[in-house]
Amino acid sequence: MADADTPDDVAASIVEMQALLLGTETIEDFLAELAGLAVATVSEGLSCGITLQPNGRPLTVASTDALAAQVDEVQYGLDQGPCLHALRTGTLVSIRDLASDERWTGYAATALLHGIRSSLSLPLSSGSVTIGAFNLYSRVAGSFGPAATSRAERFAQNASGALSIAVRLADHVALTDQLRTSLASRAVIDQAIGVLMGQRRITAGEAFAILRTTSQNRNIKLRALAAQIVAGAGAQPPQAPPFDPPR
Repeated sequence: MADADTPDDVAASIVEMQALLLGTETIEDFLAELAGLAVATVSEGLSCGITLQPNGRPLTVASTDALAAQVDEVQYGLDQGPCLHALRTGTLVSIRDLASDERWTGYAATALLHGIRSSLSLPLSSGSVTIGAFNLYSRVAGSFGPAATSRAERFAQNASGALSIAVRLADHVALTDQLRTSLASRAVIDQAIGVLMGQRRITAGEAFAILRTTSQNRNIKLRALAAQIVAGAGAQPPQAPPFDPPR
């Protein structure tokens, strides 16, 4: 997409968002399509992750590819990064070049290893409450100039309204079932981090780094690896807490 912000571009994204609300059967499908629409609206070649915080815990509920989900997860494990800052403060976070940005050095080092050079994180709100964030990642420094940022901000405003409607329209029981697996994954990862911290006397960040590296080297999903560690310690994987969707 050319780096020009036109009313037609924004209007088109609004129409597509309305079509998503009417045309998708589940909130999971809606979120997945919404992530793809964000990239199509802002600029081609980006990765997008959408973060919500059921029960106050950040969780990537949709992404355009594995890269966005992985970089989001790095921030959750370290409890720092632009996505979490946008989520917690309700403000936009733009990183022109991660190689020179000094705000979240622990996160930056790992994100650079994933090939990320610039990013844009924007809050998603329901009324005065921030219910999530959408995160755009690029392998190229300086990808988010004024025009791209303006498109992203307008998209986030429209997406906030669409997301609020989608959550309200979704059946409470169906929504719980769809997100319970993701919540259980996050819970068992947290438990595995605790096991490693106790066994090796290390920090939560170091424990998460071990989990992530081992997962990549063994080509096993992070949740499956975490469950093995928890089982090896003689503990039972935690049950997912009930999900209370934002209102």
